[in-house]
Formats: sequence, structure tokens, C-alpha cells
Amino acid sequence: MKKLRVQGNQVILSLVCLVLGYIMSFSYHLTQLENKKEQSGITGDQWERTLDLRNQLIAQEETNRKLQKELIQKQGKVKENEKNLSKETQVYFNLAEDADKYRMFLGKAKVKGKGIKITLADGAYDPKKDNVNNYLVHESHVFKVVTELYISGAEVVAINGQRLTSHSYIVCNGPVITVDGIEHPAPFVITAIGDPDVLSAAVTLNGGVKDQLVNDHIVFTLEKQNEITLNPILSS
Repeated sequence: MKKLRVQGNQVILSLVCLVLGYIMSFSYHLTQLENKKEQSGITGDQWERTLDLRNQLIAQEETNRKLQKELIQKQGKVKENEKNLSKETQVYFNLAEDADKYRMFLGKAKVKGKGIKITLADGAYDPKKDNVNNYLVHESHVFKVVTELYISGAEVVAINGQRLTSHSYIVCNGPVITVDGIEHPAPFVITAIGDPDVLSAAVTLNGGVKDQLVNDHIVFTLEKQNEITLNPILSS
């Protein structure tokens, strides 16, 4: 019975010692914390204020990180929009170029560029011996030149300064030819805007247009031009 009582007292004593040790350890830790505050010269209110500012700084840093992510996303969208706008700009630029070409082909815009000038004049003849019609420039001669120029890449063609279009027509009426209802006497000056070397080579090819016209007694002359200016066609 005494033995059990002794053991019980030992258990109680152990518990008391354990609790006492915990209290002493907590007191020591609290004392050290207070000493640190005193050594740093920070009061309790200042300490709480410091902790509050620290928490605010952490929260602000987290907000900044979120804003940076949003900024990166928005920058990506801006770049994508810029690419789309550049594509649209190129499309509009191409459309504008096409519109200029169509206006040029329709004769609605003034054009300027390098090219060639071909002059077709009636040949010399003896009225007593020859038929005058064999020495005159006819619409067939003009057609041959104009057709060869277009085939060779001429962008714009004019006869005596009058622009031709896809609807133009040429009719021979004795010593004059009529272009879209307007009469032109000889000599007929045919101007074409395009590569001068290519156009001249095509027209003067052996057995080509020039040789055919010369064989028909037509006086043929050709000049390369550094600049040809053709005004737009006036609407009727």
C-alpha cells in the first residue's frame, strides 16, 4: 500500500515538475522577446505598426504580381491587334493599288512613265501612176501597231494624244481615221507607256509590224521616250 502511494506521489511530482518547466521556458522566451523590443528601442505600438506595414507590403507585392500578369496579357493582345491592323492596312493598300490600275486602264487618271513614240505617215506616191490608197495609213496599220504594243506589255496607248480604252474603236474615213468618234489626220503618232526596250524590240522584230508597214509604203519612225504624260479621258 505504501509502495503504491509512493509511486502516486512520484507521478504527481513529475507532473508538477513538467508544468513548472513549461512555465519557466515560456517565461524565459517572453523575457527574451521583451528584451529584444527594449534593445531595439521599439515600443509595443511601434512593433504592431511595423507588423501592419509589413503585411500591407506583402499584400501590395501580391497585387503588383497580379497586375504584371494582366499587363503581360494585355500586351499580348495589343501585339495581336497590331498584326491584324497591319494585315488590314496591306489589304487596303492592295485595294488602292488595284483601284489606281483600274482608273489607269479606264483612262480616268493621268499617267506618266517611260515608253516609245511611233509615227505613221503616208508614203510618197505619184498620182499619175499609183493608186493613192496604197500609200495611205489605214486603220488596219494602226490596229497592227496598237495590238503589238498591248501584247508586248504596254500599260497605256494613245493615238495623237487620245487615250485608248477597252471600248475604243478605230474607223478609217479616207485620209483620216476616227478614234472613238474623233477624227485624226495623218501623220498618226502612237504613244505607249511601258518598257521602252521591250516595246521597241517587239515592234521592230524582223518580219514583224514595222516590216509589214514599210512594205505597204508607210513611213515608220520610232523613238524611245524617257517620259510620256497622258491626261485622263474627259467624260462625254
